[in-house]
Amino acid sequence: MKVLVVNAGSSSLKYQLMETGTGDVIAKGICERIGLAGSKTTYKPTGKDPQVFDRELKDHTDAIKLVLGALVDPEKGVLKSMKEIDAVGHRIVHGGEKFKTSALIDDAFVEAVETLSELAPLHNPANLMGVRACRAVMPNVPMVGVFDTAFHQTMPPAAFMYGLPYEAYSEHLVRRYGFHGTSHYFVSQKAIQKLAAIGVAPEKSKVITCHLGNGSSIAAVMGGKSVDTSMGFTPLEGVPMGTRSGSIDPAIVFYLMDKLNMDCGEVSNYLNKKSGMQGISGVSSDFRDLDDASKAGNERAKLAVDMFAYSVKKYIGAYAAIMNGVDAIVFTAGVGEHDGAVRELVLKGLEYLGMDVDFEFNRNFPRGAEAELTRPASKVKVYVIPTDEELVIARDTAAIVGAAK
Repeated sequence: MKVLVVNAGSSSLKYQLMETGTGDVIAKGICERIGLAGSKTTYKPTGKDPQVFDRELKDHTDAIKLVLGALVDPEKGVLKSMKEIDAVGHRIVHGGEKFKTSALIDDAFVEAVETLSELAPLHNPANLMGVRACRAVMPNVPMVGVFDTAFHQTMPPAAFMYGLPYEAYSEHLVRRYGFHGTSHYFVSQKAIQKLAAIGVAPEKSKVITCHLGNGSSIAAVMGGKSVDTSMGFTPLEGVPMGTRSGSIDPAIVFYLMDKLNMDCGEVSNYLNKKSGMQGISGVSSDFRDLDDASKAGNERAKLAVDMFAYSVKKYIGAYAAIMNGVDAIVFTAGVGEHDGAVRELVLKGLEYLGMDVDFEFNRNFPRGAEAELTRPASKVKVYVIPTDEELVIARDTAAIVGAAK
């Protein structure tokens, strides 16, 4: 089945056309600065020269029309007609408690996701722009919404509840939801397959997945199901990230609002966009820049990376405790896949868990490759597994559309 995967932001739209049977990417790209001056669309058909369109995109409907036009272009296209697109899969960030799995998109779906926008005001409205645009241009093509939060819906109440009056949850939906669900699902399934090959029963497997990038989250996965994760009610909780503070004493918020004379919007911006690696280092939110600065003797840059690795290590220890052990630790996403120095900082000191890491190999294996970092006799395995969230969305979409026929 050919599925068009769409990930819409407020002024952007990423897309991939995929063949779900093989997992092959037929074409991909991104529309940028939608609704703004200087709109640009990148189109990369597999096996053909990429193209860049500097064409004004007044809204997401314009963007989808341009993408579809490129896909069926007689010279540069990869399809003979739009009829070859069997379904569209949309990334939706927040499903609340209403969506525990991916779901077919209809009017009721759109209305339900709209009601959840207050839980993800920066993401859900933007995701719905992509949904509405595709429904307008492709009204007869079945569509599916795939939620970042769905994989974590298997967490028990003891893991997802906060120590607030119960009414905060029952009346206002305040609980841990978790994010990066499609990534945690994909890499944990890959790890479970690897463990099965060495005799670990999938239903008994214990895997800790570390999605480390500009946004980072850790998850504990038992028998293929998420039982805890570091991000919470919003993606702000957990480890310190590129520009996000991660978990802090909530009283700090009131203290800073008073000291710096900030209102709610300003303190939210402070915690989400001025903190983390950027705020600690004063250099950058990019780990490559932090590495360069550290090597040049910048102590704050080194501190930022040390704090990040320390926090990831704490979550690994905590999740090994709640699962009563661990069979595998997985690193994925931009930093997890590419930054051997960060992985080494995280893994050193975890030998007590029963892992024997080949740190020399960790520093030198090909960037972006799938690899095992532990030696053959290691009790606990450590893997680097490149994530593929688009493939999860495409295959979920194909399964749901196929079942609905």
